[in-house]
Amino acid sequence: MTKEQTARKRKRLWIILEVLLASILLVCAGFAVYVGDYYHADETAVQAMAVSDEIAVSKTGGDDLVFAPPEPRAGLIFYPGGKVEYTAYAPLMRACAERGILCVLVKMPCNLAVLDRNAADGIAEQYPDIDTWYIGGHSLGGAMAAAYAADHSGELDGLILLAAYSTKDLNGSGLEVLSVYGSEDQVLNREKYEGYRGNLPSGATEIVIEGGCHAGFGSYGPQQGDGTPMIASAE
Repeated sequence: MTKEQTARKRKRLWIILEVLLASILLVCAGFAVYVGDYYHADETAVQAMAVSDEIAVSKTGGDDLVFAPPEPRAGLIFYPGGKVEYTAYAPLMRACAERGILCVLVKMPCNLAVLDRNAADGIAEQYPDIDTWYIGGHSLGGAMAAAYAADHSGELDGLILLAAYSTKDLNGSGLEVLSVYGSEDQVLNREKYEGYRGNLPSGATEIVIEGGCHAGFGSYGPQQGDGTPMIASAE
């Protein structure tokens, strides 16, 4: 191979490397823009994180939020919806805590539960006095919680799906399952919801909240493509 041929080969290699680098940078930039555009928690959520005599609110080392009643009778690990600031679910977690359930609201990487489906690992072990544990989530968070429950059914007592469905078969898992969605929800893919219905145990409970929409489970304002709620988020 002549020096000229070698030089051409090196030049082609550098061009290929530059194109690859540019492509990677474009993908990274696109992802950054995508995850940077998310729904923010509103003032109602901020108020729900206030510590009171009845409910202790704290953060773990990983920034998960814990809502603890004085004497919890059960525990709930909750995965937030996709591209929603996790603190938007503070009012819901506080409401559950006021009913005696210790709630761990998980902070997900880039507000996407799909990036850390196993975020629930080790949480229940931190509270050895609680014998009954549920996992749940909203929308994408619910789907990821269902996937986790399918792989850890022996460690959990139940699954709560809020405007979500399970792509994993939970028949024979022994889990109690509750599925809830709003009648005005226009974000939940009803075709997929019905298509995956068979993955839930025969004893699963389904509740349709009349007048509720997709964003009603959190406190982050209206969601693009959603229906018009006929009831308040608190309801």
